[in-house]
Amino acid sequence: MTALLDVILPVFMVIAFGYAAARFGLFSDTAVDGLMRFAQNFAVPCLLFRSIATLDLSGAYETGLLVSFYAGAFSGFAVCFAGARWLFNRPLTDSVAIGFAGLFSNSLLLGLPITERAYGVDALQGNFAIISIHSPMLYGFGIGLMEWARTRGQGLSAAALSRQIGRAVFSQPLVIGITLGFAVNLSGLPLPGAFWSGVDLMTRAAIPAALFGLGGVLLRYKPEGDRATIAMVCAASLIVHPGVTWLLATQVFALETAALRSAVVTAAMAPGVNAYLFAHMYGVGKRVNASAVLIATALSIGSVWMWLAILP
Repeated sequence: MTALLDVILPVFMVIAFGYAAARFGLFSDTAVDGLMRFAQNFAVPCLLFRSIATLDLSGAYETGLLVSFYAGAFSGFAVCFAGARWLFNRPLTDSVAIGFAGLFSNSLLLGLPITERAYGVDALQGNFAIISIHSPMLYGFGIGLMEWARTRGQGLSAAALSRQIGRAVFSQPLVIGITLGFAVNLSGLPLPGAFWSGVDLMTRAAIPAALFGLGGVLLRYKPEGDRATIAMVCAASLIVHPGVTWLLATQVFALETAALRSAVVTAAMAPGVNAYLFAHMYGVGKRVNASAVLIATALSIGSVWMWLAILP
């Protein structure tokens, strides 16, 4: 009960505050869009830049940590893609979008604050290692597969497809922040204290603004239709992904406690808003992904509580 009250509920209370403010007209759709644009395009990239620039690269990138988490993620994709394609007879492009919802957990807006509240700031090294390759890898995979599904038979060359994927991935503010963080970290470039003070001001606004804005965004996602498909996505995100991650982390790689916590808690998060944005970008699977984001986010209150009880 302590984990629920002290760790999980404060995070979801901020989301609920944003949801209620939008629901009762105290925060307009335009304001929600502006806040999310600030958070996702500026504040959160600053947070990632700061974290990656100062991350101990030699100790953060543990093979077992990354394999455990991403094996679980791609297991979630496989379940959702196969179920959508062959169980529910969805078109190939729909199946890719629905698979992406089972792949892309909310590692940043939910995974970071819940891990920090549960285990402290010093426990976030593994989270940042996962997040640093999360968007580039998963967006690259999703976009590549979707472009292949859309252009089958059109003779698009591998070079043209690669350029298309590269432009889509590396134009994202989150990826730009991560890339700049790596550049500073690897180069050892000394930056003035005033610069870091400004960055720190932005980073302190990142998570609260993003969580509040997420509540407003979730108001727009109406759970309707496709119940079985939505239930499949929720199960893949909240059970399959963290379950595979926990099994590999404990039985195959025997991860140390800090790495185990980062991997499993991050894997246990609901699909991120990016799952809907990906579907919206291609105009397929939007209703399933929107509903899955909303319903799985609500259900994750209980599932995350369960995983925190299981972890040491």
